Amino acid sequence: MHALTKRGRLVLLASRRLALLATLMLGLPSSSLFAQTELNALEQLGKQLFFDTQLSQPPGQACASCHSQVTGWTSPQTGADPSAAVQEGAVAGRFGKRRPPMAAYASFSPVLYLDPEEDHFVGGNFWDGRATGWLLGHATAEQAQGPFLNPVEQNLPDPAAVVSRVCSGKNGDGLRTWFGETVCDNPVDGYNAIARAIAAYESSPEMNAFSSKYDFYLRDPKQYPLSEQEAWGLELYAREDKGNCAACHPHETGPNGEPPLFTDFTYDNLGVGRNPENPWYQATDRNPNGEQWLDPGLGGFLQTVPRFADRAADHLGKFKVPSLRNTDLRPADAFVKRFMHNGAQASIEEVVHFYNTRDLKPICEEIDEPQPGANCWPAPEMRANLNTEELGDLGLNAEEEAAIVAFLRTLNDGWTPP
Repeated sequence: MHALTKRGRLVLLASRRLALLATLMLGLPSSSLFAQTELNALEQLGKQLFFDTQLSQPPGQACASCHSQVTGWTSPQTGADPSAAVQEGAVAGRFGKRRPPMAAYASFSPVLYLDPEEDHFVGGNFWDGRATGWLLGHATAEQAQGPFLNPVEQNLPDPAAVVSRVCSGKNGDGLRTWFGETVCDNPVDGYNAIARAIAAYESSPEMNAFSSKYDFYLRDPKQYPLSEQEAWGLELYAREDKGNCAACHPHETGPNGEPPLFTDFTYDNLGVGRNPENPWYQATDRNPNGEQWLDPGLGGFLQTVPRFADRAADHLGKFKVPSLRNTDLRPADAFVKRFMHNGAQASIEEVVHFYNTRDLKPICEEIDEPQPGANCWPAPEMRANLNTEELGDLGLNAEEEAAIVAFLRTLNDGWTPP
């Protein structure tokens, strides 16, 4: 997939990640890397906008409707039924096509760019990178603008409608106080200001807490040790000849103690199968391809960008590498949290087993009486550009898989030392 060896890629990505983190520490309205206990005025304004249920048509849908703190700032609804992997928007019966990504730690993603050395794309937000940051200089601010106007989310008709609701509502004075008395006079200025305020909150320590057991361990391994199983999982996670998770999810601190973000902000096609229960397949008024629809991922977005359209085919089926922080944060043990861009998998155990055995089992569609996840895996939704270098046959046994899962659970924010 990439020209560099795995070891070379790890070293290069680690150095770039640290440089990015240092840049973000200087550029964000409020860095979550500093010891800050209260939100500043801009972050507080962004928080109020993030939870404002009046910014949809009909009212009732807020950013927080799809990004809840109790699940690590992603979907708050249980995914016991695979159809619940995607969420219903403000209009009853309208569903999106993808699982809500995690809003936490997304603010560290850089403006989307093409890495000339490795010839792949880095940064941006949304699963397909379409919140590039090219206009506002901040991918998270541009991401904040998307759901307001999406008919399957908050369903407002245009930026002017969003600005009007904010400026005439409870947060209007706060917006004018921070951005100036004339900010509501121009829909473009007002819309951009709203996005910047929300991005400030999404960049705050409330959403990026760095408060997991692993964070405590990194600060003082002797005082906050990992369990034997967790430590073994960390070792396997980092090994190139075993778990190799760190190839895309770097786990080490920077030279000045910068905490790891557990993503390299790139894009991959993992070979995940479709989620056949996704309501999008039945939404023929918005999805004319019906059951035949295939999610193009980053490649679909690149097709809309003239300067990158010639690269679109090489990126079909690729989706943003998510941070593994909060990966299994749930409000209760019985709560089913779904994974992958389409919610096709329903536990981190299943995800790790998929990474480990994808290439070792037959394709379910090609055998009689298949049992997904047991003796077969569903066919990849998109076969093009499949990552065959870093997953598919990791050589892990059941105990090693369980150890990696145990380590991943140390990445959930809100850990309290015993």
